[in-house]
Amino acid sequence: IFIDELHTLVGAGGAEGAIDASNILKPALSRGEIQCIGATTLDEYRKYIEKDAALARRFQTINVDPPSVDETIAILKGLRDRYEAHHRVKITDAALEAAAKMSDRYVSGRFLPDKAIDLIDEAGSRARLSVTRLPKDLKKLEASIEEFKMEKEAAIKGQDFERAAKLRDEERRAKEELAKIKKSWKESKSEVEIEVGEEDIAVIVSKVTGVPLQRLEEKEQTRLLRMEDELHKRVIGQEEAIRAIAHAVRRSRSGLRNPKRPIGNFIFMGPTGVGKTLLARALAEFMFGDQNAIVQIDMSEYGEKFNVSRLVGAPPGYVGYEEGGQLTEKVRRRPYSVILLDEIEKAHPDVFNILLQVMEDGRLTDSFGRRVDFRNTVLIMTSNIGADIWKRQGDLGFKPKDDDESYNTMKGKFLEEGKKVFRPEFLNRVDDVIVFHQLNREDLEKIIHFELTEVMERMKDKKMELILSSEVTKFLIDKGYDPMYGARPLKRTIQRYVENVLAEEILSGKFKEGDKVKALLKGETVVFEKAL
Repeated sequence: IFIDELHTLVGAGGAEGAIDASNILKPALSRGEIQCIGATTLDEYRKYIEKDAALARRFQTINVDPPSVDETIAILKGLRDRYEAHHRVKITDAALEAAAKMSDRYVSGRFLPDKAIDLIDEAGSRARLSVTRLPKDLKKLEASIEEFKMEKEAAIKGQDFERAAKLRDEERRAKEELAKIKKSWKESKSEVEIEVGEEDIAVIVSKVTGVPLQRLEEKEQTRLLRMEDELHKRVIGQEEAIRAIAHAVRRSRSGLRNPKRPIGNFIFMGPTGVGKTLLARALAEFMFGDQNAIVQIDMSEYGEKFNVSRLVGAPPGYVGYEEGGQLTEKVRRRPYSVILLDEIEKAHPDVFNILLQVMEDGRLTDSFGRRVDFRNTVLIMTSNIGADIWKRQGDLGFKPKDDDESYNTMKGKFLEEGKKVFRPEFLNRVDDVIVFHQLNREDLEKIIHFELTEVMERMKDKKMELILSSEVTKFLIDKGYDPMYGARPLKRTIQRYVENVLAEEILSGKFKEGDKVKALLKGETVVFEKAL
């Protein structure tokens, strides 16, 4: 006898004063009257059967490990005929190998061969459904038959039997035509041999996990090669950082990166307000089409030792155990993502011990014992360590960024500051420590134009055109830039001197649709006039 879910016998039917199903079986098992094979999971064996020593000793425990990828391919080849007959498709050897390898690498939380079989089943179903859509003529005929039937019944009720007879003949002819079309459609459909290949498996895995695995189309190849240009539209003046990120993503999509590690591990260092967080958001927007597709965690919340466990989940018996970890749960829900750990230097030293495993092995075990896969994430850690180096250099104006020698000196000092905070084994697992440039006047002009372009886009609803003089741009930069805070105050300056004044004048009726509005500098204020 084979009993699946053997642990359910423990306590089954056992009311007060009665014996349960497992105790009824014990005498027969001990006398050898029946041969019994039971199946259960390791967790449930420990929870139910192992506690009952008398029941446990009547069974010999055999641990069944998941098969390897090669063994899974052999199993799938044995099952292939059954799934080909069920879905009426041809499953290639490449599809079987892809199902075993991709499920092993990308589908977490389940085991082989179960997850590989599911991929084959779903790919076969998808391939069959793609060719079983009814022709449009068939749908039209079915609709007209239904119409004839309703009109015929209405004619009979109205005792218009001559019209009812005509409609009956029309209905019969339509049904005959429908039968002919259905027959020819089925014959043509059966002649088409549908093949399930490696690409079909990749589509299913991508749908399940969100990881783009399909073959690179020419359009995406061009887009990846132009990745630097795309990121430069959002992030101004950080060539080295953008180049390092672009190389990591291209390695990933071309299949050349180490599959056991995350796509990239980076530390962004530099003064505040130079685009560290913005680059992470721009990368998320490039990869997913949404700048909010990012797992962002403020590490200042994890400065105390008792908060560290919140990343992977509270231990059993503690408050919040059922909620899962702040980091592990988000990555489990979105395994292909950009992880941004803001101000990493403010985290407790124990946080770095957790991150060592993520950066080296691309995985982390949460409080429930589930393995969370980080191999398809980009890990970005930002830090403001050494941000006061610029001030110590006496650099209170604008730094000429083209001075490579000066930048390399600064970079060396930033890295020295980093080594004082981060342990060698942590820095050794980071792909690149990127020091961001301090922004110069040219960069700030680009940022100003970028921010003002957004204002002009919003003005398009009013069909107005905004023209800025060079004096206004210079004034906004002078007012908005602070070496200590970088470019962040620029946005507030634009709101104060441009948006607020312009909004009042539009509402007062000074400007109307079709007007060209020119911004001029008068003293310490920006004024707006109609351009001729």
